[in-house]
Amino acid sequence: MASEIFGIGKITALALVDAINPCAIAVLVLILIAIMTANPEKKKKVLFGGLAFVSAIFIGYLFYGTVMIQLFSTLTEATKSNSIYIYNTLAILAMIIGALQIKDYFNYSPGGLATEMPLWMRPYLKILTKSITSTWGAFIIGFLVTIFLLPCTIGPYVIASGIMSEIGILKAIPWLLYYNFIFILPMLIIVLLIYFGFSKVEEISGWKEKNIKKLHLIAGILMFLVGISILLGWI
Repeated sequence: MASEIFGIGKITALALVDAINPCAIAVLVLILIAIMTANPEKKKKVLFGGLAFVSAIFIGYLFYGTVMIQLFSTLTEATKSNSIYIYNTLAILAMIIGALQIKDYFNYSPGGLATEMPLWMRPYLKILTKSITSTWGAFIIGFLVTIFLLPCTIGPYVIASGIMSEIGILKAIPWLLYYNFIFILPMLIIVLLIYFGFSKVEEISGWKEKNIKKLHLIAGILMFLVGISILLGWI
């Protein structure tokens, strides 16, 4: 029972790190601005477009997770006697990413390695999002945007996939669904807040910029703790 609790805790912590990533929130804001610009008087377009984008992110990341779990399962099977080294590598990776996130709290610079979207990608993303004018457009762009999100969100997902690979792909599917639901939850909440008039896109963007260092700090602490728990064998 204790090992299951620790397993749930690690997957939840990793999903939360991805969920509060400023990178994902910033991309959603760009999408919503594009939809609102194209449909200034149609709030339902914003709702459906936002939901379509979030759904595409969920499906895309579900696919990536399935592929990574299968790769980890194959790698572990091929190196049975050395699987402990793979697991320890995941732990060290988690601690490194955690340390980089914490570093961004004390010495922040946009486009940080493994913590934010690289600066060179951002102009291309803005060009892509400006082309959105419909719900289907938001859905299709959502799949393409996952590529831009990977540099700043893939770290926790790789570690989570490595942990989930221990139980096999079929048993891991519910965990993948759980992880990705937590990942998209803040984006889903933002879409609903804007649709129901509790907040504006500009206010969400301003809040993100104001609290970006704190978000990195929280994410970093969670990642570092997950890495330590893996090294200590709390499976």
